[in-house]
Amino acid sequence: MIRELAADLVDLIFEWGYLGIFLLMTIESSFIPFPSEIVLIPAGYLASNGDMDIGMIMLSALSGSMSGAFVNYYLALLLGRKILRKYGKYFFINGDSLQKMDIYFQKHGHISTFIGRLVPGIRQLISIPAGLARMNLAVFSTYTALGASIWAFILVMLGYFIGENQELIDSYLKQITIAVLIVLVLLASWYIYYQKTKRIE
Repeated sequence: MIRELAADLVDLIFEWGYLGIFLLMTIESSFIPFPSEIVLIPAGYLASNGDMDIGMIMLSALSGSMSGAFVNYYLALLLGRKILRKYGKYFFINGDSLQKMDIYFQKHGHISTFIGRLVPGIRQLISIPAGLARMNLAVFSTYTALGASIWAFILVMLGYFIGENQELIDSYLKQITIAVLIVLVLLASWYIYYQKTKRIE
């Protein structure tokens, strides 16, 4: 039901061209759950037919992803602490927890943001703790853009090379998601090992 409604929305927005991709990716990257694959895979297919340009699709997708991420970041930055100071006790969050989060994101915010942008279900939310922790905006932007670009490119290429074969797309998307998660686990493991050896030195 939700996928059908989302598909209808995509059909409507795609009439707006690259602006439609930008708007949908802004929604997808903000606090509103919206699967990016139903936007970028069809866009890749349209590019394979010559109806859209891959470069413009990527630019629109990345711009939208960044806009949505900034919405979450600034909402958390401007309102998050006020809300947590008032209601945080109900979620076992106190001043010490916020201080620990600040310290963590100062040291490891870049890798956390990059990995988070590539994990389904987390990519929209990783901007919130980054904003709460007042993560450096330039670092946040760089690693958000890097992670968002990789994921967008994967989806656009799926649509470009596989087209309308939904069964094959679902199969490949599942395999790619698993492969990406394995790579991220390896990356996180290497990072933890690197940090430990760095402390020893």
